Amino acid sequence: MGKFNFLETKIEDLYIIEPYVFKDDMGYIMEMYNERAFKSFNLDIDLKFVQFNEVKFKKGVLRGLRFQEKHAQDKLVRVVEGEVFDVAVDLRENSPTYLKWEGITLSSENKRQLYVPKGFAHGFLVLSDYAVVNCNYTQYYRPEFETGIAYNDPTLDINWPIDDIDKVLLLDRDRNWENIK
Repeated sequence: MGKFNFLETKIEDLYIIEPYVFKDDMGYIMEMYNERAFKSFNLDIDLKFVQFNEVKFKKGVLRGLRFQEKHAQDKLVRVVEGEVFDVAVDLRENSPTYLKWEGITLSSENKRQLYVPKGFAHGFLVLSDYAVVNCNYTQYYRPEFETGIAYNDPTLDINWPIDDIDKVLLLDRDRNWENIK
């Protein structure tokens, strides 16, 4: 197999990845990651995953925008069940897209993945009744280095797809992130 479609976004180094899905009457099979296929696309990354997480949240939960200041992580994110609006914010100060964001819908139906490189904040909003999200990381999670940005920071002006953004469900640590200064 090893077939993927790498879609560039408006932000350099941030990719939407569409895996090839082989379907038949019994179901489907797909690869989520294939080192040879990723390297053949000439991504300037070395994805050696060291940690795999799975989370399940109900509709309206907004998780993030988080990142690690030290021991920064590349992430490969996919939705196993449900649907989320996934957001990555470019925090690389020398980047031409510094403080720009990209938001895409990831779902169990479209099977898209988002590659979020080091130097980005990341978060998502659950759009379906619930969602199960898998995140693969190239560095271990270290809570002492985790930080974040307020989801509703006016500098970023993220267009979250929800009618009343002030009524989202936030995890305690996500509630306390500050705006970018």
